Amino acid sequence: MAVNSTLIQDYIAKQSKEVCAFIYDLDFLSSHMQTLVAQLPTQVDSYYAIKANSDEAVLAALLPHVYGFEVASMGEIAKVRAVSRDVPIAFGGPGKTISELQTALDLNVELFHLESELQLARLNHLAAERGMRVKCLLRVNPHFDLPTATLQMAGQATQFGIDEMELMALLPRLSDYPHLEVIGFHFHCLSNNLDAYKHAALVRHYVQTAQQWATQFKLNLTTINVGGGIGVTYQPHEQEFDFARYCELLAQLCRDYPHLRLATECGRYISAECGVYLCEVTDIKQNHGQYFAVLRGGSHHFRLPSSWQHNHPFVVIARDIWPYSFARPAAVKVAVTLCGELCTPKDVLAKQVTVASLRADDIVMFQKAGAYGWHISHHDFLSHPHPERVYIKDQTLLISEDNHVTR
Repeated sequence: MAVNSTLIQDYIAKQSKEVCAFIYDLDFLSSHMQTLVAQLPTQVDSYYAIKANSDEAVLAALLPHVYGFEVASMGEIAKVRAVSRDVPIAFGGPGKTISELQTALDLNVELFHLESELQLARLNHLAAERGMRVKCLLRVNPHFDLPTATLQMAGQATQFGIDEMELMALLPRLSDYPHLEVIGFHFHCLSNNLDAYKHAALVRHYVQTAQQWATQFKLNLTTINVGGGIGVTYQPHEQEFDFARYCELLAQLCRDYPHLRLATECGRYISAECGVYLCEVTDIKQNHGQYFAVLRGGSHHFRLPSSWQHNHPFVVIARDIWPYSFARPAAVKVAVTLCGELCTPKDVLAKQVTVASLRADDIVMFQKAGAYGWHISHHDFLSHPHPERVYIKDQTLLISEDNHVTR
């Protein structure tokens, strides 16, 4: 297990109330990021997509090891600038407003991923007012086929990017935007691809396509952002992404295109393994012949399982002390649905999974919860208490003073 299990046990042993917490192992996160960057070719700039986990402590742990951070809002820009005044920021997202673009320029955003002609016009207007030129990439929604993945943001009708047909009409007119320096293209087309060979082939196709456009339209192409999209295995039958082989294939691609820089913007693959979500079992009951374990927590803290409709991986941490005279509900060697405390039947984190033993007051620890857990969830629905936020740094537990803000 990636997260320090000894310190998790120490944390649980010290709790005097129902356990509900995210624990993020910053020691593991730093080591993991160093290992990833060491394998990437030197032509590849590694951004961290902070939408996966934007806690200040997480950003600070990654800061020494990444090229920069990829953001998608004014709030995310502010979070990055809270840990560094000058680390490179790439600003993406389909809904950039005038206010957001203005703030991005104020806060020294290095690179803009523009997703429509209106975004080009807005940014060109603001740059003209400041008498400056701004670097940008054009995000593409291509028409070519893509590998199968959990989420697909392009290659079909979505709100993301500039349609390839519209792009062909736009590229001859880039001189209409003299305060923009278009240095390349942005392809972030899918999410959670587990096949390293197919992913490398897709990246090569991105590069070949971008180079063809650069030649056709006489563009000064220097940078291609190939997105994130590298997957994490949440199910036992899934094959882990072969990152080492992927980097070998990227290295060959870089040798074939030595004049280009590539950029990646992984989020999930960087931070998922560093976090766990702990929930105490508050009750176990039967309904219509099925067992249900009700947790002190749920999708308002950890929305990923219900969003993706999967059974999230977990382990049971047994607690043998039961200080009450009344019976302790239990499920032994049966299938159990792990559900949260919300008043909706959709609040399910794992459905009909067999457990050796699960009792009231035991702890369910959901693994790979460091990405797209707390940060995509509807925290205040029903106004339940927020989970505690705990960090492991230098082999020490650090507990946030305020559950709303990382300290």
